[in-house]
Amino acid sequence: MLKKYLLVVAGCVCAVVSGFLVTRIANSADGAMTADAVYINGKVFTTGDASPIVEAFAVRDGHFLAVGTSKAMKRYIGKTTTVVDLKRHLVTPGLADGHLHNEGGGLGFDLSTSRSLSELLAAVATAVKNAPSGELIISNADWHEAQLTEKRLPRAAEIDAVSPNNPVVLVRGGHEYILNSQALRKWNITKDTASPDGGSIGKDPDGSLNGELTDNAKQLIQLPPVPPVSIDDILKTQKTLNAYGITSVRIPGIYRGSVLPAVKLMNQMRDAGQLTLRFSVYLPAFGYSDPAKIREMIAKSGLKLDEGDEWVKVIGIKLAVDGGFEGGHMTQPYEEPYGLGGKYFGLTVVPPAKYTEIVKEINRMGWRVATHVVGDAGLDQVLDAYEAADAEHSIAGSAGRLSMPLSFVPINSCV
Repeated sequence: MLKKYLLVVAGCVCAVVSGFLVTRIANSADGAMTADAVYINGKVFTTGDASPIVEAFAVRDGHFLAVGTSKAMKRYIGKTTTVVDLKRHLVTPGLADGHLHNEGGGLGFDLSTSRSLSELLAAVATAVKNAPSGELIISNADWHEAQLTEKRLPRAAEIDAVSPNNPVVLVRGGHEYILNSQALRKWNITKDTASPDGGSIGKDPDGSLNGELTDNAKQLIQLPPVPPVSIDDILKTQKTLNAYGITSVRIPGIYRGSVLPAVKLMNQMRDAGQLTLRFSVYLPAFGYSDPAKIREMIAKSGLKLDEGDEWVKVIGIKLAVDGGFEGGHMTQPYEEPYGLGGKYFGLTVVPPAKYTEIVKEINRMGWRVATHVVGDAGLDQVLDAYEAADAEHSIAGSAGRLSMPLSFVPINSCV
C-alpha cells in the first residue's frame, strides 16, 4: 500500500507518494541496495550547498537512499521498486510547523472571514438567530482584531446590540475572551470584581466593563468542555496540513484539548501505518507553581522524555510566564491607550520565584523545558530561571527552549 512521504510537489501542492512495499532486503543487478521507490525527472531542492537542485532521488525505509541524476538512480531500481516520474515538478523538503495547537479555531461559530466589526457582529447576530433565547453562544478562536478594518476588539456594548438576551463569549486566540453583558452577568463579573493574579478584567476609562478577560482572568468563567480528541480529528489535521506541504509539527502542550489522549491515539495510528505527519509533543504545565504537581503530572502521564520515534515523540514540558501580545510582561509600560496611563506593564502568570523552582525541578528530573514568553521582562525571568537551573545541573543536554509567539528559539547556553 502506498503511503505519503515527507516531500511535496509544488504546482499541485500535494504530498509525493512513495512506496513502502519491500518486505525483504534486496539488491539491484549491480549490487547496490534496492530502493523502495525511485523518483526521476524532477526538480528536487535538496537544501545542500554542493547540489542544491537534482533531478532524482531514491528512498528506502522512509529515508533518502541517494540523490542525483535520473540515470544514476537507475542502479537502485529492483523488481519491487516503485518508479515515479515527477514530470519536471518541483520537489521540496516537507515544511515543519513549530507551534501548532490545531489546524482551525476549534468549536463555535466561525469569525475567520470577518474583515470588519460590522461583519463580525453580523456573524454574532446570525449565531444568535439560530440559537434559543438565553443559550450560551461561543465563537471559535480562529480570528484576531488585526484582520478587522478597525484594528480593535469588539466591546461588550457592541455585542449587546446584536445579542441582548443570549450570553456571548468570543474566544480570541489562546489568551483572551470578549464577553457581552449577559455573559458577564452569567458569571457574576462586575466592575468591582478584582482581576486575579496573572489576569486582567478589561475596563473603559469610566470604570465600566468592556468585556475583555485576559489570561488568568479567563478562569473566572467555565466554557463547555472540548469533546475528546479522536483518530478522525488527527486524520483531518494530517489531510489539511499535508495539502500545504507541512509534514511535521511541534505540539506545545495543547492539541484539540488535552494532549495526553492525543499522544496515545497518535501512537496507535503510527503502529497502524496511518500517520503522514510527524508529531513532537510537549506535555502541558501552564500556570503550574508547585514542583510537586509537575512530578504528579509526569507520573500520571506514564511518558518519558524523548520516548517515541521520528513519527511521535515526547520532547519536553511546556510552561508559560506571561500573556500573549496583549499581556506580554514588559520592562516599560505599554503605549497608550493600552498602557492605562503608564500603569500597565503586561502580566506575569507565574511569579518568578515559583517559576524558577518549577524549572529547577524539571531539570533535576532530566526533562526538557519550553517556555512561552512574549515580553522583555518575561524573557529576563525565563533566562534567570534557566541560569539557576544550570547552576545546579547543566542544561546543555536538555536544550532548554523559549517558546516565542509563532516560533521556538533554542537556548544552547543560558549563562
